[in-house]
Amino acid sequence: MVDRTEEDPDGLDVEEVEDTPVLACSRCDREWALDYELDTLQAGNRAVEQFALDHKRHTGHYPDAVTPWLASCRRCPAGEAFLAERPAKRWARTHARHTDHRVSVEHGDAVAETVEAPGGD
Repeated sequence: MVDRTEEDPDGLDVEEVEDTPVLACSRCDREWALDYELDTLQAGNRAVEQFALDHKRHTGHYPDAVTPWLASCRRCPAGEAFLAERPAKRWARTHARHTDHRVSVEHGDAVAETVEAPGGD
């Protein structure tokens, strides 16, 4: 059995590899390494999402690299922001189904979809 604790197959010292994600926010003029989200919160693959949600909750805006999916009702003030397309579209379908309202799902400057309830608005 090969001991790979000290070197990886490329011959690099494993301790020298830095793969901790870093997010920046130009509005806050700061950068954050996501060690806390990975080590303490154990967020794993969702570390960037967890940081972005926390940042929005505490500052009112998202970090630079994050563009939320926005589901916005065209008839009432209801709407939500999501960091992935799937939950945004699910919210839009659910709101349209329960209210018979049309809902726009947007990402950045583009409208990805307009959802209507069965039977229309």
